Amino acid sequence: MAAVAAPRCSAMMVGMGRLLLRLLISALALWLTTLIMSPHLTIDSFDDANSVVAYIVTLVIVALIFGIVNSVIGGIIRVVAFPLYVITLGLISLVVNALLLLLVAWISSVIGFGLHVENFGWGVLGAIVIGVIGWLIAIILRPFTRSGVERR
Repeated sequence: MAAVAAPRCSAMMVGMGRLLLRLLISALALWLTTLIMSPHLTIDSFDDANSVVAYIVTLVIVALIFGIVNSVIGGIIRVVAFPLYVITLGLISLVVNALLLLLVAWISSVIGFGLHVENFGWGVLGAIVIGVIGWLIAIILRPFTRSGVERR
């Protein structure tokens, strides 16, 4: 029985590690996007002292909210709006991603800290920048995330 539990446990640990890595990639992409688009996309820390640790924790919390919103609500929207994706050749994804980013900003403002987006136009641009930066970071980190079997 112990031999069966060990591979299952290690597979779960690998899955948790990948989830944590995706969360950190999203947080890093969000941070770089706020640096690039500073007055229009901002992150407000939950701590009034503006400490670095509080800012990093806020980035991770907003990235977690972004991941949940994107996977749950974004997945439903993508399935329901599939005909629009086909008709617009995927350009509707810019609008959907901007709306999801604005939803994350609204959820974080309800909590009292987090992401602030100036308007819909900056939401579209912010969603594009977050997507491109996240994609580039994932490409850079891809060789380090593969298991030994996949590297051969």
